[in-house]
Amino acid sequence: MTTPFHLTGKVAVITGSSRGIGRAIAETMASLGAKVVISSRKAETCEEVAKAINAKGGEAAIIPCNISRKAEVEALVAKTRETFGRIDILVCNAAVNPVYGPLANLPDEAFDKVMGSNVKSNLWLCNLVIPEMAARGDGAVVIVSSIAGIRGTGVLGAYGISKAADFALARNLAVEWGPKNVRVNCIAPGLVKTDFAKALWEDPANLAARNAQTPLRRIGEPHEIGPVAAFLASPAASFITGQVIVADGGVTIA
Repeated sequence: MTTPFHLTGKVAVITGSSRGIGRAIAETMASLGAKVVISSRKAETCEEVAKAINAKGGEAAIIPCNISRKAEVEALVAKTRETFGRIDILVCNAAVNPVYGPLANLPDEAFDKVMGSNVKSNLWLCNLVIPEMAARGDGAVVIVSSIAGIRGTGVLGAYGISKAADFALARNLAVEWGPKNVRVNCIAPGLVKTDFAKALWEDPANLAARNAQTPLRRIGEPHEIGPVAAFLASPAASFITGQVIVADGGVTIA
């Protein structure tokens, strides 16, 4: 039997893939046969990832992009097509969180930055890429959201609002493009040991408290999220669309 857990011959664009969850997604997809585009704001931060993938026999290209700038988003898509000829998989992973504290103290500029980078840029990317997928009758989009979009928080409100909006974005795009066999899903990771979330896990007391509230008694690692994204992009998930897949060690059900 041929395994459905493969991405042979597919071209995947992964934003925010120079480190953390994005890097894990790129490495996993490359190991399953995809040609991957490593993208972050600066090309030099992507070099280590691409070099490691290519050294293992994979195929990775570097195309820098600041996802908050529409011209750079358009260039990312155009240069990917120039390099690999097509885009089969889009992973919207890049995100920002410039503020920490209650919503009562949230500056308008910070809210606009969070929503622009975490939601609007995803819509830009999808609108640029999905029509091509629809024309071929096949494609997959994975938006990396967060359980912050499911649970209330006293300190990450704007981020949580943006991540909840990503759920709605995925559902609406799934409805619009499902008839053309384009699937759109979200992953909602819990706390994962990344630099992005360092403020939430580097303090031993905070980490111990979080572990005590989590059924698996630990936080996640980036390599545990990469395969979830790869699964959603693969033929193994061909009947899954518009869904939010939670990967949080069970913390939201405890």
